[in-house]
Amino acid sequence: MLNTLPDLHRSFAEQLKLKLQSDSRIHSLLAGGSFIHGGFDQYSDLDFVVVVDPLYYDEIMAQRMAFAGTLGHLLHAFTGEHVGEPRLLICLFGPQLLHVDLKFITLDMLTQRVEEPAVLFTRDNDALKRQLAKFSAHWPNMTPEWFESRAWIWLHYAVVKLGRGELFEALGMLSFFREQVLGPMLFRRANLPQRGVRRIEALGIDPDGLLTSTLATHDRHSVGIAIRRAADAYVNLRADALPDNIADDAARRAVLAMLDAYSHKG
Repeated sequence: MLNTLPDLHRSFAEQLKLKLQSDSRIHSLLAGGSFIHGGFDQYSDLDFVVVVDPLYYDEIMAQRMAFAGTLGHLLHAFTGEHVGEPRLLICLFGPQLLHVDLKFITLDMLTQRVEEPAVLFTRDNDALKRQLAKFSAHWPNMTPEWFESRAWIWLHYAVVKLGRGELFEALGMLSFFREQVLGPMLFRRANLPQRGVRRIEALGIDPDGLLTSTLATHDRHSVGIAIRRAADAYVNLRADALPDNIADDAARRAVLAMLDAYSHKG
């Protein structure tokens, strides 16, 4: 299973597996991300789920940084509160740089999940199988209504930043909009799980260049055009599955009218 990984990744994963197998506090080691989605290459991160014996869970959680430091030359690490996952430790190892995510859970926590993990080792295969069988993996695809209720609010944010002349803020929102709205909707159009803008170039799922049309330079005119094209791209993709909360499309008209007014502002 590990022999298909690039040398750097394989070496780390093998050492991690051996170390955790020798630690009686660890129940199982699971892998996710590109390891199971496919397309794993030298640029990929390693995503691991470390299943801890509940008797030692608090101890391991309190010592996560030190624990990670025993796995290799740990350069930096921080916890995943920013993505709503405080059990996650995001690590950068060296001297050859390698990004490794370690999520620490107990077997009982292995419930809601977005993917079926690969099992690298376990001390109790039957117990692990029973727990995995209790719940099915569910990829968090967003609904048409989710996109519609957010799209015009986020585009309005970009427009008012343009109006104020905060072009970096507007550019940041356009990037966010591609990742949270347009990218996932392109995946939906391709009948694929929504994954932001991940590997869109390689997958070739934006043949019309909707995303590239929303790129802008640090220039008021360029940003105004990009916001307009982001709105157009959203309406284009929205037509694939019309949401129930469009109503009379008043939000779209109001945002575009404001954009027109601010685009002509000196």
